[in-house]
Amino acid sequence: MMTSVELGAIGYGVAALGNLYAARPDDVWPAIIPAAWEAGIRYFDVAPHYGLGLAEERLGEGLRGLPRDEYVVSTKIGRLLEPNPDYRPGQSDIGNLFDVPSTLRRRFDFSRDGVLRSVEDSLTRLGLDRIDILFVHDPDDHEREALDGAFPALAELRSQGVIRAYGAGMNQSAMLSRFVRETDLDIVMCAGRYTLLDGTAAADLLPAAEERGVQVVVAAVFNSGLLATDRPVAGATFDYAAAPEALIRRVDRIADVAALYGVTLPQLAVQFPLRHPAVSTVVLGADTPEQIVRNAALAAPDVPAALWAELDAERLIAPVDPASSFL
Repeated sequence: MMTSVELGAIGYGVAALGNLYAARPDDVWPAIIPAAWEAGIRYFDVAPHYGLGLAEERLGEGLRGLPRDEYVVSTKIGRLLEPNPDYRPGQSDIGNLFDVPSTLRRRFDFSRDGVLRSVEDSLTRLGLDRIDILFVHDPDDHEREALDGAFPALAELRSQGVIRAYGAGMNQSAMLSRFVRETDLDIVMCAGRYTLLDGTAAADLLPAAEERGVQVVVAAVFNSGLLATDRPVAGATFDYAAAPEALIRRVDRIADVAALYGVTLPQLAVQFPLRHPAVSTVVLGADTPEQIVRNAALAAPDVPAALWAELDAERLIAPVDPASSFL
């Protein structure tokens, strides 16, 4: 029984509310969810991992008072939060990319009991009485446990009406493809593997999802920064490492062609995955209200077909090996 949940073209991935990379000022973060709502966003994705539960708490606070039937929330299972016995005052979780006190620690758990406890904890932090979508989060080293424990538990929760849909969220497409074929999941979230510069998922995940009627949400469409600006900036990153010079030249050329049509790199980055029939939604992060408003507008107006044709003709966009040279 696969379920399609209406998410809209753009969702907000709320890791920033968990102080990703740096603490969000108290006069900034409370305005982000209201700004997203005003911009028309109705899908919000979070995880216990983000800020050791802080992102879930802040998302719940931001959604409080809004009509529950008008928005969709997804969170994740796989990392249980428990007291950190090694915590000392002043210690931060920044080693895991979140600027929060490390009073808690994460423990991977993809068992049935772990799923049920994780859901209960997330509901408490979010202050909600239900979660719409649950993703198995980053089971890269736990495939068997996820298949034997997490997915059957999620199917049970769906059959009981506790959740509307379930799936998996990962930074790779190969294992997601296996999950699509081997389980009864409804939806997957694929980060970084179906972008202007990396078409990996086109070879495995997207055909499998289309065949099975599974909804695909694409995240990390800016490949960690290289595609987030109108032109590559100094120190631009690709998949969280310094972008190779050949890739920067290719992105510069894409920007040259796009500029002739009055289109920006971020617009291309967002609209590229949405062209595929299996992809329903692109999830974008944002650090400020201004960023979320800008991001919400990137799905419209549509990029002209002639621009896509020109980029395809020059072999500038995926599916192209991102490691290939561009001269």
